[in-house]
Order: sequence, then C-alpha cells, then structure tokens
Amino acid sequence: MPVTQNIKVAVDAVVFGYTSKEGLSVLLIKRNIEPFKNSWALPGGLVGDHESLEEAIQRELREETGVNITYLEQLYSFGQPERDPRNRVISITYYGLVRPDAFVVKAATDASDVNWFNIKKLPALAFDHTTIISVARERLKSKMLYQPVGFELLEEKFPFSELEKLYLAVLDRPIDRRNFKKKITKYGFLEETTEKQALEGAGRPGNLFRFNEEKYYQLQKEGISFEI
Repeated sequence: MPVTQNIKVAVDAVVFGYTSKEGLSVLLIKRNIEPFKNSWALPGGLVGDHESLEEAIQRELREETGVNITYLEQLYSFGQPERDPRNRVISITYYGLVRPDAFVVKAATDASDVNWFNIKKLPALAFDHTTIISVARERLKSKMLYQPVGFELLEEKFPFSELEKLYLAVLDRPIDRRNFKKKITKYGFLEETTEKQALEGAGRPGNLFRFNEEKYYQLQKEGISFEI
C-alpha cells in the first residue's frame, strides 16, 4: 500500500542555565510569527536540505538567541501529528547545561525577545514545548546521578556547598549531605585544596575544591561506576 508522506524535520534546543543565585533556568524565545505569535517557546526551527541536525540546531541558537554552545546532547524525537498546526513536523530535540552569564543573549530572525526563565516559573509555551522541557529535565536529573556533569558551571575552585546547591537545583529534592560528600569524594576526581572560602560575616571558612578532569577521564577508561 502506497504511503503518503509530507513531513518536515525541525530541531529544538532545551538550554538549561545554572547559577548559584538563580538556580536552574531555561532559555526561551518570544515568537514574532504565527502560529503562537508573541508566545514563549524553545529556540529552534526547520532543518535545511543540506544541513546536518547538529548544524541546524547550532544555527538556530545563534540566529534566535545569540548563544553558541559547543556541545548539545540529543534528547528525543517528538512527532505527534497535530503538534504543529501548520503541517506535519517532527522535532529532533537537544539539551545542554550552561552558565547564563557566559553569554549575551540577543533575539533575531523569528524571535522578538529572548530570556532566561526559572524552571519553576515558566510561562505558557507554544507547541508541545512544555512536554519537551519536562522530558529534558528528567533526562538531566538521571544523568546527574550517574555522570558528574555540571562541574564546568562552577568556578575553577569552589566550596563544596556550591556543588551541593547545583545538585539540589537539578534534582529538585533533598539530598543526604553527609552521604553525598562521602560518595563524591571517594572517586578521587574532586580534590580538596588548602585555599579557604571567602566568607562574609562570622563563621569558619572551609577549604575550596576543584574538579580533576584528567583523573575523571582516566577513571572512565578504567570503567568507573559513578552513582549518587
């Protein structure tokens, strides 16, 4: 039986941002075209005939937000027939985690505005982008439990409390602080320095830590079993 097919392929990016002060956020654009004109949405768009998926998502991010991210991980494919009211569109989605203060965001092309939104205070979103963000967040939570992602979001040397805040923000649940520190430090890729944390007011400053990336990759080659 012949199959009728008139499908377009798009890419969308869930760019998570993290700062100690603001917690976990998501980068969104305000659409300046129909459908969903003036609604907030994920940055993204159609893939060109001669583009790879990776080239398309990088281009869309640059054009709509001014953000250039070197690494995004493919998340999932969303292809419900009615997800786009114009025509049948399958979206290949990506996600990543960055420091918002590392970029100057600027809206262009199909976007009239671009901004970071706290993950717990998202506006109403276009298309099925609320679902996409939910799936991306669950993937990020899972990954944080078996791979030490996120160290690049911290300063080169940081108090251990900042690492705890990062995990609390992403996992969105309490953690056993004592057990957490024990599990993290046992692998050996988190090094304690002799430098002290700068404190405002009273209190005893603790030592700063740093992530030994070379040690971590060596452990990976040896078959590390990382689990929080």
